[in-house]
Amino acid sequence: MPYWLIKSEPEVYSFQQLVADGVTRWDGVRNYQARNYLRAMRVGDLCLFYHSNTGLEVVGIARVSREHYPDPTATKGDWSAVEVEPVRALERPVPLSEIKAHPELQQVGLVRHPRLSVMPLTEQEFALLLRLGNTSL
Repeated sequence: MPYWLIKSEPEVYSFQQLVADGVTRWDGVRNYQARNYLRAMRVGDLCLFYHSNTGLEVVGIARVSREHYPDPTATKGDWSAVEVEPVRALERPVPLSEIKAHPELQQVGLVRHPRLSVMPLTEQEFALLLRLGNTSL
């Protein structure tokens, strides 16, 4: 199963809001590489939810509940959206500074391509981030 990291500014849409909503459309992605990652997501894939801009930390786990479809917020272009649902919050948020300092996480997109809002994770990276967050599934 592929693993993903999805980013949102908590002032715009937080993990706590996802928990309250129960499901949300992940839309508004306007980067071709991130769009292609959305298109690769499958129902059941797990995502780490990262608060960007404010917080700068992995805070929760979400699951893809609907595969890609045309993004209804796009006024032009070929953009996609998916739907995600909450799984659980991490016991301890994992800050970006800790991710950047960890030798086994140097290939994670947050370190190498920090501007992408959707990025893949390896199974090992996903498991390590869960351990750092004192969380299991």
